[in-house]
Amino acid sequence: QVQLVESGGGLVQAGGSLRLSCSASGSIFSFNHMAWYRQAPGKQREAVAFIWQDGSTSYPDSATGRFTISRDNAENTVYLQMNSLKLEDTAVYYCKAQTMEPHIDYWGKGTLVTVSS
Repeated sequence: QVQLVESGGGLVQAGGSLRLSCSASGSIFSFNHMAWYRQAPGKQREAVAFIWQDGSTSYPDSATGRFTISRDNAENTVYLQMNSLKLEDTAVYYCKAQTMEPHIDYWGKGTLVTVSS
């Protein structure tokens, strides 16, 4: 059983930055990928950033240029650096890990990010 614990959320002014952390109970290198998702009030959960086993990263258009995902294999931690935050970035941010075949997804409980004007 994989356990993921997010941290780093909080209240930040628009234009500011935050770095979220996701600590995994096992070796993150063993996963097919890890990712950050977010869910704003009244909206569906959406993907924010992916980091694959080979270290490559991918982002949906909404996060390109402002968000950066990275990892520290030794610390079994994945990070999400968020810059130039906007009001619409307010959401609960979740960490996900997907195993190699079969592709089983594990989720953290989330961390709340609130962007104020």
